Amino acid sequence: QVQLVESGGGLVQAGGSLRLSCAASGLTFSSYAMGWFRQAPGKEREFVAAISWSGVTQYYADSVEGRFTVSRDNAKNTVSLEMNNLKPEDTAVYYCGASYSGTRYVSRQNLASDRNYDYWGQGTQVTVSR
Repeated sequence: QVQLVESGGGLVQAGGSLRLSCAASGLTFSSYAMGWFRQAPGKEREFVAAISWSGVTQYYADSVEGRFTVSRDNAKNTVSLEMNNLKPEDTAVYYCGASYSGTRYVSRQNLASDRNYDYWGQGTQVTVSR
């Protein structure tokens, strides 16, 4: 049974930082690209960041480029999202997803679409106050 479990969310003031983690089990982690998406109330889920199966390539949404950093540890089956200089508009539930790399070309276009993910975590709330 595949499980993705996010942690690290919380309440932070604007300008602050948080580090989200996603622990994966039940899958061959190094065969999956990993992505972070978020969903704010009343809005659709949107792409935040993704990282290739090897960790060599990262992709970011324009809105978080330069503030967020995605990384992974294939030995520990974890992917992380370091979020700095947080803004109120970053408030959302953050989800990690796993996209099998064996049958999909790893590209920003593919990994930015939530339709290309096979598994999802339950989400963790991030709230940024003014």
